[in-house]
Amino acid sequence: MSRIAVFHDNFAQMGGAEKVAEEIYNLLPGASLHSTVAISEILSPGLQQAKIKTSWMQHLPGLRRHFRHYFLFYPLAVESVDLSSYDLIVSSCFGYAKGIRKRKDAIHVCYCHTPMRWVWRYEDYSERAGFGRLSRRLLPLLLAVLKRWDLRAARRPDYFIANSETVAKRIKTFYGRDSIVIPPPIDVSRFQPDPLQEDYYLVLSRLVPYKRIDLAVAACTKLNRKLLVIGDGPDRARLEKIAGPSIRFLGRQSDEAVVRHAARCRALLFPGEEDFGMTPLEVNAAGRPVIAFRAGGAVETVVEGRTGIFFDKAEAASLMQAIKDFESFSWNVDELRAHAAKFDRTVFAARLTEYLQTVAPIQMGALQAKLELVQGKRTSRALTAALRPAEMAD
Repeated sequence: MSRIAVFHDNFAQMGGAEKVAEEIYNLLPGASLHSTVAISEILSPGLQQAKIKTSWMQHLPGLRRHFRHYFLFYPLAVESVDLSSYDLIVSSCFGYAKGIRKRKDAIHVCYCHTPMRWVWRYEDYSERAGFGRLSRRLLPLLLAVLKRWDLRAARRPDYFIANSETVAKRIKTFYGRDSIVIPPPIDVSRFQPDPLQEDYYLVLSRLVPYKRIDLAVAACTKLNRKLLVIGDGPDRARLEKIAGPSIRFLGRQSDEAVVRHAARCRALLFPGEEDFGMTPLEVNAAGRPVIAFRAGGAVETVVEGRTGIFFDKAEAASLMQAIKDFESFSWNVDELRAHAAKFDRTVFAARLTEYLQTVAPIQMGALQAKLELVQGKRTSRALTAALRPAEMAD
């Protein structure tokens, strides 16, 4: 029986990458789940029950608050993890997990959310992060060391999977590696349209500077449009200072509250450049459209005029005009949900397991019977016919 490990960078927050890691883990019966650190109280119930195996970093002080500050420790922690007994390793990587070590005859497939944003796009990232003078002087020197490690680590996976065409291009540009694209899973069944529509726009996001939530706050403040901001993070205090009376910060909310607000909003505001961006599709699954910045993964998932509209400049004025334009549109709920269904978790499951069976047939062979049970005994032929790449595009 082949032994399989899933390794995720860190479980120190609960965002899209963590959802994908959990989905990968659940798709591989009998797999073990590994990471550098895991902060149990902020994780989903499924991850809390997964018995995540962590590294020595788990014992560092103040992880919940300072996990980002330990960025130079992660390469050491990743390389210290012993996965020599595993035949197939699937890493979920937005930074470090690609650097895990394996046996020569084992297979390592890296699902890459993006090459390290803070290394490869430092100027853009640091501009929004509000670093002080000392940090701006020291960080480039430290990140140069990290970049050299990252290039070495990028040679270790046998195969790369990118979560979007945008990320596939970055993998090719920065690492010189080819990849296939398998978009992240959207749990369409989690969301349902609501006949009750309310007069507010919505942000669902971690509150960190690169997400550009400041654009949504500024635009809705100036237009006096009601905006609900769900999520928390280090940028919250700054955002609250620039927010007018029409803006409400709700912090973290229960899953039920998120689903309800998604289904009743006028639209989701998605003002940052994301590697993929699962939230617009989740809101589409709830029958609501999106106003998104025309960049990154949103270009691949938002169909202009049918599932949302774009704004073109990362400026509040550009978003304000898009909101005004948006308010003259009407939207077809069934079309919105049908679009989201093309990225459903069942589609992800079929694509990923079929790919793993192609690149690691020996390691996956022993799991075939269990996989068929997990996936509801769907036949490979039917899935292949239904899920051809051409049908992912509108």
